[in-house]
Amino acid sequence: MKKIKFTLFSIRDLLVAFGPMLLVLSVIAGAAYYLVDPAPDRVIELSAGPNDSSYQRFAQLYAAELAKNKVTLRINASQGSQQNLQKISDPDSEIQVGFVRSGSTDAQTAEEKGLVSLGSLFYEPIWIFYRSKKEFDTISQFKGKRVNLGAEGNGMHQMFSQILSVNAMQESDLQIMRLNDTDATKTFLDGKIDALVFSSASDSPLVQQLLQRQDVRLFDFVQAEAYTRRFTFLSSVVLPRGIVDIGRDIPSRDYHLIAPTATLVAHESLHPALMGLLLQAAHKIHSKADWFSDQGEFPSDKYTEIPVASEAEKFYKNGPPMLQRYMSFWMANFFDRMWVVLITAGALLLPLSKVIPPLYVWRIRSRIYRWYGQLRIVEQWIDETDANSPVQRLEKQLQHLDEIEDKVNNTSLPLAYMEELYHLRSHIHFVRDRLQERMKNAEVAQSL
Repeated sequence: MKKIKFTLFSIRDLLVAFGPMLLVLSVIAGAAYYLVDPAPDRVIELSAGPNDSSYQRFAQLYAAELAKNKVTLRINASQGSQQNLQKISDPDSEIQVGFVRSGSTDAQTAEEKGLVSLGSLFYEPIWIFYRSKKEFDTISQFKGKRVNLGAEGNGMHQMFSQILSVNAMQESDLQIMRLNDTDATKTFLDGKIDALVFSSASDSPLVQQLLQRQDVRLFDFVQAEAYTRRFTFLSSVVLPRGIVDIGRDIPSRDYHLIAPTATLVAHESLHPALMGLLLQAAHKIHSKADWFSDQGEFPSDKYTEIPVASEAEKFYKNGPPMLQRYMSFWMANFFDRMWVVLITAGALLLPLSKVIPPLYVWRIRSRIYRWYGQLRIVEQWIDETDANSPVQRLEKQLQHLDEIEDKVNNTSLPLAYMEELYHLRSHIHFVRDRLQERMKNAEVAQSL
C-alpha cells in the first residue's frame, strides 16, 4: 500500500493549484449558460386547425420529428389560418407558432406584431365545389347562390371577399353561410347548399371525396393568371387530368386553380434554435412532390408577405447549422451558445498556464522548506550555546531533531522531488552529528 504514495505527481497538490482557476471558469461558464443566451425550452405551443384538417395532420408529423430531439410540440386546435394568426399575435397567448395562409396579413402589420415567417410549406388551393346543370366559368355566376365559406376564423371570408371585389360583386350578392367544412359538406350533399368554398392541401379527405362524385362540379379558374397578377399572394396551379384516379380518368381534364400557400409563422420571441429545428422538420415533411409542387420546391422563403426570420434565411441559404450535422440538437446548441465562453476560457488558460506550474512546484517544495526552517533553528541553538551547556538541554534538542526526522520520513512527495527529500535527510544527519559532538564535549566538561 505504501508504494501507492510514490507517484510522478501529487493529485492533491495539482487540484489545489488548479482548483481556484477551475472554480472561476466553472462559475463563468455556469453564469454564461443561463445569462448569455438562455437555453431553448423543451416545449413549443403550435396552433394548427380543425380536427381532421391538413393543418392537424401536418402538425402531428412535426410533433413526431421534434420528439426525436426531445422537444415536445403541443398541438392546439383552432378554426384555421385567421385564428392561428390572432393567437400568435396575442401577447397574452402561449402560442408561439402556427400555420397561416398567405394573404392573411401584410408585411407592416406582421412586423408590428412581432411575426416572422419560417417559410411557405405547400400550395393550399381554393376549392369551389358546386352543383349545377351547366358549368360555371366566372365567379359572377354564383350570384344569389347559397355559398358556405367555412367556420369563423379560418380566413376564407377575407380572401373570398377579395375575389368577389375583382368580379364587381359584394357579399350581399350571395347567401353566405359559415358552417364548418365537415358539416357543410353533408349539408351540401343533401342539396341545402349550392357551393362549398374552402382552401386546403390536396391530401384533404373532403377534397378526395368530392372530386370523385359525379354529381359535383369543381370550379375551373380559367382566369387564374389574372388573379395572380391582382393578388401577389396567390399562385396559379393546375390539377392534372387523372391525378385522383388514372384508371377512371378522374378528373377527366386539367383544372386551373388559384392557390395561396400555407406558411409556418412564429412569434419573434421563439428561440432561434427552435426555429432551426422546425425548419429541419419542415424540410423533411414538405420537400416531397405532391399534386401541385415539384420535389424540393418546398419549404421555401418565397410566397410569403410576412418578413422571413433571419434564422430561416440562413437555413435556406446554407442548410442546417454545421454543428447539427454531426451532433445531437442539444449538444450542438450547447456549443453554439457557449463558444464565446470557450474562447474566453482559452484566453484565460494561456496566461494561467504559466502561473500554475510554478505554483504547483512551490506547494511541493514548501513541504521540505518548512522543515529546513526547523532544522535551522536547531543549528542556530548549537551555534549560540557554549560547551558548558547542560546535557539535559542538549538531549532535549536531540529529541526535537528526532521528531523532525520522523515527520520528514512520513512526508509524501512525487518521485520527481525525492532528491530534495534525501538532501534534507542528509542535512538532518549533519546537524545531529554536530549536536552529538557537542553532547560529548559537555559530558567531558561536566566530568572534570
